[in-house]
Amino acid sequence: MLLKQLETDRGGAELLFGSVKEHHVTLPNQSEPWDMKQLLVWIRGNMLKERPELFVQGDTVRPGILVLINDADWELMGELEYELQDKDNVVFISTLHGG
Repeated sequence: MLLKQLETDRGGAELLFGSVKEHHVTLPNQSEPWDMKQLLVWIRGNMLKERPELFVQGDTVRPGILVLINDADWELMGELEYELQDKDNVVFISTLHGG
């Protein structure tokens, strides 16, 4: 499955991904459709470069990370249960800022 784009370029989230803001991701084939819960596990194991505890908490994103799927809040899409579609655009935005 090919995600159109996976973005981490807003609010500092990109720092956890080696300062790379946009990722074009091809997920491995599997018998079941990919969902957001599986994507987060894959991201943690394959993309996060440092401090995963600042991005994920348990099996979901930490509070303060806004997730958009095709420009819609993932809460409207089913959150972890959302089944990814080919060429989806997934954006992670950190709303937490240090001072």
